[in-house]
Amino acid sequence: MDLSSLNSIAQSMVAPNKGILAADESTPTIGKRFATIDTESNEKSRQTYRNMLFTSANASDYISGVILFDETIRQSTDDGIPFAEYLTSLGIVPGIKVDKGAKKLPMCAGELVTEGLDGLRERLAEYHELGARFAKWRAVLSIADDKPSKTCIEVNAHALARYSALCQEAKIVPIVEPEVLMDGDHSINKCYDVTAEVLNKVFTSLNEQKVSLNGIILKPNMVISGADAKDRADIVTVAGATVKCLTEHVPEEVPGIAFLSGGQTSEEATAHLNAMNEHGPHPWQLSFSYGRALQAQPLKAWSGEASNINAGQKAFIKRSRLNSLARTGNYNPQMEETG
Repeated sequence: MDLSSLNSIAQSMVAPNKGILAADESTPTIGKRFATIDTESNEKSRQTYRNMLFTSANASDYISGVILFDETIRQSTDDGIPFAEYLTSLGIVPGIKVDKGAKKLPMCAGELVTEGLDGLRERLAEYHELGARFAKWRAVLSIADDKPSKTCIEVNAHALARYSALCQEAKIVPIVEPEVLMDGDHSINKCYDVTAEVLNKVFTSLNEQKVSLNGIILKPNMVISGADAKDRADIVTVAGATVKCLTEHVPEEVPGIAFLSGGQTSEEATAHLNAMNEHGPHPWQLSFSYGRALQAQPLKAWSGEASNINAGQKAFIKRSRLNSLARTGNYNPQMEETG
């Protein structure tokens, strides 16, 4: 199989100065987001919101790809252009969330395994027809005294690798997302050790299943203190620990690493990315694939009101531009105020 096209797509997804917008919230999840702004979640309001983000002026200057949800890839702009087609016309790569969510892992109390492999080959073929050129699958791992278990790490790594192989067979670039959650009071050192173990197992599984590493994008957590830790590591420490962990456990042939923001504020996620890129160059592009860290401010600015569309778009472009600057270590927190 010729995998050169996958590498080309992956390279465009982590193009310099750009990052990926994760707009793949499931219907229940975006319903919770809309509830925070007292807005009803229905097909029209969801289309209106995503249309606001995607049609923001100059979005393609900062955004290289967009992860869509099943409903969203079947929707169109207000002008009737399918979202995937519209994004492609801007040079933005359309992607699709394909996992079916994390479910209870049998015999491992309190742990989860991501499902969705059944029928995935057929779904990927349809998504390719609809315009998707990359996909996303998220594994979720928690840190506690006895977690994550080796079983949890192994089954999630195996599923990520099976998903990735199916994606590449379908000429779709897999985003490989093993997320070690911030929930808990663990130290940054504990997060480092768990993240290292998870990455080792994920890449072992990818190699075992013959996945071409230069045709994937890794979407990991940052190495960071637990949200409830008493002494949380500062930005410089997080950046240093994350880069060290990735350098030791991510093969150089991977084109790029697009971080998830997982539990961080918009400002924290940008500052951490900036600090990592201040100490480049790295073997791979260090980029972003943010959901809430790109959307929290535009969502609030919009608040479900048609009259606020322009304000929402301005907030989205500002957040995107600041993360673009963080790609080269040129972000400064003072920019939050000056715009």
